[in-house]
Amino acid sequence: MKKTAWGMPVTGLSALRGVMAAGLGLGLLATGSAWAQEASGCPELAAETGLTWEYRGNGDTDFCRALRSDGSEAFGLYIAKKTPFSPKKGNRVETGHIDGQEVNWYKGELAGKPDVQVRETLLPLADGRVAHIWMQAATKEELAKVIGQTETMHFPATRLSSK
Repeated sequence: MKKTAWGMPVTGLSALRGVMAAGLGLGLLATGSAWAQEASGCPELAAETGLTWEYRGNGDTDFCRALRSDGSEAFGLYIAKKTPFSPKKGNRVETGHIDGQEVNWYKGELAGKPDVQVRETLLPLADGRVAHIWMQAATKEELAKVIGQTETMHFPATRLSSK
């Protein structure tokens, strides 16, 4: 069975993450503290989320994974001029706000895991790029918590690594 860069089986959304990570290079940067779960190219997160960033980047493309203290992924995002994700209006299930912008969350699926809650959205950024944000959750309660964590993100234009 094919595996991602993090050793996870490649299925559904995992395949997309694996493809993006493989093309982004090997630069893994340390995280800081306070607003400070920051990594170059990743947005700021509120400290109360308890999340830290794992980052990989190349040129004007950034790949960020928001990790819990146990190392599991809360959500991920891919920032680039173009994204392979194309939302389907019929899959729109929730709305929310990230960095002052309204976003629509779209329901996704994982092959072989019909009970996993999957959400994805696109967020246009001030530098002309777009952030594709995704998450997977075992329950609706966990999904609501993770959506709330994404809503704490702030994308300061001066910190983004766009060239």
